[in-house]
Amino acid sequence: MLTLLTAALLTFADPAGDARGDGGYLLPTRPAVSAEALDLRAFRAEGQGAGSRFTVELGRVENPWGLPDGFSANVTDIFVGSALGGQRELDALNLQATTGGWTYHLRVTGGGSTLTYAPEGNGPEETLTTPVVRVQGNALVIDAAVPPRRWAYWVTSSVYSPLTPDGLLRPVAAPGDTHLQAARDDAPVPVDVLGAASDTSPFTRGILAPVGQTRDDRLLILAALGGLGLLLVVLATLRVWRR
Repeated sequence: MLTLLTAALLTFADPAGDARGDGGYLLPTRPAVSAEALDLRAFRAEGQGAGSRFTVELGRVENPWGLPDGFSANVTDIFVGSALGGQRELDALNLQATTGGWTYHLRVTGGGSTLTYAPEGNGPEETLTTPVVRVQGNALVIDAAVPPRRWAYWVTSSVYSPLTPDGLLRPVAAPGDTHLQAARDDAPVPVDVLGAASDTSPFTRGILAPVGQTRDDRLLILAALGGLGLLLVVLATLRVWRR
């Protein structure tokens, strides 16, 4: 798995063929959705003026519900934040962030997309300008009002349903041709998450590690300022003592 990070650019590749949750999720057959259409393959973030452009590559793009935007198999959730502060609950997905938390949340569906801002001080959430989404080959390209900087990202892919208020088809233990079947009703909602293939904790423990800027530079800056302040105090004390 290759990660490349610069000041305003992140590219992260995800393993193919792992859009099965804990390995035992059964996808609905009415309408039929292929695992490839839910399979995250790569994620890219880059600056786009005052905002950001996110590119989510899938195994393929499908439109089983025939929506005008050209895709309706999956729901892509992109949580953007830092390793310090933010919201730990990954909105309605039965997942939590291992460290830090999100400040911006993008939910991308063929039936409409949203961008939510949640300030770190637990202030009220705000709905920001609607993201612009287009299909480009097997990828979704999303332009959103997220300021470009070194962020941590949590990215997930879930099954889309126009029959739920938020567009998410949640797993249930009962079999059925319209169901997303899992071992338990409270299983994590996504069938694939951006991360290492060997990490099973999202589906066994309900926690998801971020990619990207997983260390918050503010802690280093505060430590450096503290050390500088201490050094200045020592130097001032020596100067007084010599006099």
